[in-house]
Amino acid sequence: MFENDAEIIAKVRRRELHILPRLMMEDSTIERAISPGTGRPFHFKDHPVRKIAVKFCYSGWEYNGLAYQIDPTPLPTVEEVLFRAFAKTRLVDAEAGLDGCGWERCGRTDVDTDSDLPSFDLDDDPPSNSSVPPPRTQELHYVSILNRILPPTIRVLAWSPVSPDFSARHNCQHRHYKYFFTARDLDITLMQRAATTLVGEHDVRNLSKLDPTKQLTQFRRRIIQADIALVSSQQQQGKDDDDAVYVLDLVGSAFLYHQVRHIMAVLFLVGAGLEHPSIVPTLMNVDGSERPLSQSDPPLPIVDRKPDYQMADALPLMLWECAFADSDVRWQTGEDHTGSGDGPDVRVKGDLYHQLHAVHQRSLVHTTLEAHFLAATARYHPPPPQYFPFSKTGLTMSTIPLLANNEPPVLGVPLGGGTYRRGVKYIPILLRKRLDHVEVANARWRTGKGSRRVERVDAAKNGTINDE
Repeated sequence: MFENDAEIIAKVRRRELHILPRLMMEDSTIERAISPGTGRPFHFKDHPVRKIAVKFCYSGWEYNGLAYQIDPTPLPTVEEVLFRAFAKTRLVDAEAGLDGCGWERCGRTDVDTDSDLPSFDLDDDPPSNSSVPPPRTQELHYVSILNRILPPTIRVLAWSPVSPDFSARHNCQHRHYKYFFTARDLDITLMQRAATTLVGEHDVRNLSKLDPTKQLTQFRRRIIQADIALVSSQQQQGKDDDDAVYVLDLVGSAFLYHQVRHIMAVLFLVGAGLEHPSIVPTLMNVDGSERPLSQSDPPLPIVDRKPDYQMADALPLMLWECAFADSDVRWQTGEDHTGSGDGPDVRVKGDLYHQLHAVHQRSLVHTTLEAHFLAATARYHPPPPQYFPFSKTGLTMSTIPLLANNEPPVLGVPLGGGTYRRGVKYIPILLRKRLDHVEVANARWRTGKGSRRVERVDAAKNGTINDE
């Protein structure tokens, strides 16, 4: 990196956080902060604040990702909707923006919020300000307050008081992702063999999407667990085992951009029989440090630039857990009852469980209806021949039979979530076009989009926002 690259990137990020409230509130419905029931202006400086962490779940297909984006997006982001809920309920100062309220995310979110518990000791006299409400001994019911404002696709499950220096990102001990898929066209045994090679610390630049805006130069990440397990099977109902649902449990200390979706794309190719399980350690063999699957196998080729391949579908991907030390968080749900760890607290009032149970029931009905539609379609349109996985069909790319007109069939390579990449031939990953080297891509961004991004943020700033 050039001498001042890090400073430029940090400056851009600070400015984005400062101008966020103005960009978000131009078309928002957030009202001017008025104290409920009094009609008087609500001044955040007159109220105690505390830092909390929030645990939430969301339906990702309703949004344009989790993180707030400074550029317009087709759908709102989860972080944008969450911030608006915090602002509308006056738990944070909308005008201060994310940076002003200490907002930080790691699947969970921590933020400095308005509080019913004063920041001063309860035995002390309150500040000499007549507008400050009398101190209370009960905390705000953050879960119920936010869920009344948030759409049904985002649910706050619990909150925890945290120390002022707590960081949702840096205090996270590990992250746990889940990716769900069906067994159709796949050899699960081959996929598990390939997934096992992920465990340990590896350079995963070829198993992720390069994000030049972050100017990363270090791509080694540690995977703690990489297991594929059966979630449900239709065998007991006499149905095709292709409908069996599996899940990849991937646990690591940190992940690169779209790393899980790239890993799943390669595992799908292995499961279909289009790639050998050794493709995974080969793609991680950036500097020659990776070893083949067995001692009898030849040395792995060095792959210092990412081959061009399509990542897996986003629908079945879930960030399941962000793990923190027990000394950092103490999850609770409200009503002055503290849950034990992540376990349930049956004493807590509310219908959050019933809301999500109803969603689950409706999903089961939708699944059953779609199965009936598929069965009805099969009466008039027989299922096409199944070519994958090669380990079960006994085929190879060179032995796939031609159609009646001597044309090759259109093959559907699974990408997860019921999506496929269709084509009449398959090019092995190692024979595909290689993308630019990391250093080249980073330098191009610095001199191109990076410099224009600084100009765009400066224009949005319009001379009214202090960098400090």
